[in-house]
Amino acid sequence: MTPTAEMTDSSAPPAQSASPAPDLHPISASTTDLELVEELLAAHFRRHATTLQQVGGELTPAIDVLSARIGGGKRLRASFCLWGARGAAGGRNVAGIVEMAAAIELFHLAALVHDDVMDDSDVRRGLPTVHRHFADDHLRARRRGDAERHGTAVAILVGDMCLSWSDDLAAAAVDDVSADIRRAVRDTWSVMRDEAYAGQYLDMLSQTEDTTDADRTARVLRYKSARYTIGQPLRLGGTLAGASSALLEAYDRIGITAGEAFQLRDDILGVFGDEKVTGKPAIDDLREGKRTMLIAAAEESAGRMERRVLADGLGNPDLDADGAARMREVLYSTGAVERVEQRIADLHAEALGIVDAAPMDPASRHALTALIERCVWRRA
Repeated sequence: MTPTAEMTDSSAPPAQSASPAPDLHPISASTTDLELVEELLAAHFRRHATTLQQVGGELTPAIDVLSARIGGGKRLRASFCLWGARGAAGGRNVAGIVEMAAAIELFHLAALVHDDVMDDSDVRRGLPTVHRHFADDHLRARRRGDAERHGTAVAILVGDMCLSWSDDLAAAAVDDVSADIRRAVRDTWSVMRDEAYAGQYLDMLSQTEDTTDADRTARVLRYKSARYTIGQPLRLGGTLAGASSALLEAYDRIGITAGEAFQLRDDILGVFGDEKVTGKPAIDDLREGKRTMLIAAAEESAGRMERRVLADGLGNPDLDADGAARMREVLYSTGAVERVEQRIADLHAEALGIVDAAPMDPASRHALTALIERCVWRRA
């Protein structure tokens, strides 16, 4: 099977980061089902698109927008789900795992569409966000009503469709398993959704306040990102494969450590990343007022003038390139970048130690090691 781009692209932290990337372990191309996930997502979408098209040709723009966004992406969550199952099954295939991995990716697409509305983002993966696309189309066509409200409404509907389609796939994944496993998988799926929604709410709440609540920032990191990106996908795959309680506990610990490192890297990329690589402007997180661990670390050590720079820029929708540059200087001068990079390195080492000790076959251990490294040292 041909490796996907996610597996073969070399990854490293942004040029401004303090730590060099280690040599990355290759993931074995013969043991991945990511291509099957892509094929299933495409087929699942085509079935629903046919229904939409039968309702009327007016649905074609929504179909086209989804078609352009449903394929590709890093597929990290799908990969962790697939290897969570293989790790529990001695490296063997597990029935229903492709459906479950695809369900996670559709849920994530829905989350991205809705998240972009909440953050008022214009670009995602190098394309206009869904609400931006339909607002601009409304203006070009000179339709009646408010273009921004129209774009937001369509994006909500598009995200809702993806949510419902993800539930269909999650249900299909447990069609042929025992009642106990079916119940456990559905419970994990439900918890994953609730935690992701809760983390998003806390993130939005933090953006309405003038100071950073360190405890809340940590909870946003854990529930919106760490468990959702790594821990719960691993647990879903492992539970579907009948994993032991010891392995599921290891998966949870991997999710917390590697997942936190993933989000901390995301925080750095959100401010210092190359837009051509990340597909998203590096100024967005600052304009949106994201109260990340990076910002918290800077505020903790900032002097009076540095605090003023952060306060003036964070959450300012009119922040320009010069203002963003001053904020980046503060993130360096306070040592925030260096401390976050060190935290990433420590979490990376801890996560790999957990993987090494986990009761799984060597191929799965190698694959999870490689996936964690790509989460930690990626450039997008």
